[in-house]
Amino acid sequence: MSLEAIEKVSQVEAEMRDGLAAAEAQAKQLLASAEKEGQALLQRTREEAAEAGRTLLRQAEERAAAAAAKTARAAEEDAAALRKAAEKRLEAAAEFIVGRVVKH
Repeated sequence: MSLEAIEKVSQVEAEMRDGLAAAEAQAKQLLASAEKEGQALLQRTREEAAEAGRTLLRQAEERAAAAAAKTARAAEEDAAALRKAAEKRLEAAAEFIVGRVVKH
């Protein structure tokens, strides 16, 4: 082989090594970029999930508070009805007791 051919082969080999090194560097950069984007997406997903969880919890608490208020109103209405019924019977009970006391 002539000196010129050897130099040409050496030059092509050097260009190939440079090209390979550039390709490896680009691959590493793409990998790092993809990993960074993946981590950012994971973080956003976690934050969105946490916010969704807080929203669901707040909605559940609101429903529970509404149910508790409804139950409290129903209990107050029942208590008022029982009081009225007891008040109606109170006079009859007092007359019955007075009648029993007077007879004895």
